[in-house]
Amino acid sequence: MDCKVLAVVTLLAVTIWSPETEAKPISLVERCWCRSTLHTVPQRSIREIKFLHTPSCPFQVIAKLKNNREVCINPKTKWLQHYLKNAINKIKAKKRSE
Repeated sequence: MDCKVLAVVTLLAVTIWSPETEAKPISLVERCWCRSTLHTVPQRSIREIKFLHTPSCPFQVIAKLKNNREVCINPKTKWLQHYLKNAINKIKAKKRSE
């Protein structure tokens, strides 16, 4: 009986005096930003595009619109694929010229 009490007191002491960490809980780290995606977003309404890739989620494209709304765009959207292809080609051409 005394061993159980000692074990509980030791566990509580370690928990209370352990150093605090800045790490996020696993459930927040593994959560995907985009739960659903849009197929049609007018290109003129987009202010900026962010690309996210996390180990537990597929490739995610987040567009910030001119009205400050953030929406997730389907990465397989035709105009987005064309945009990404052009951006990659520009980067490759820039590296070749250096």
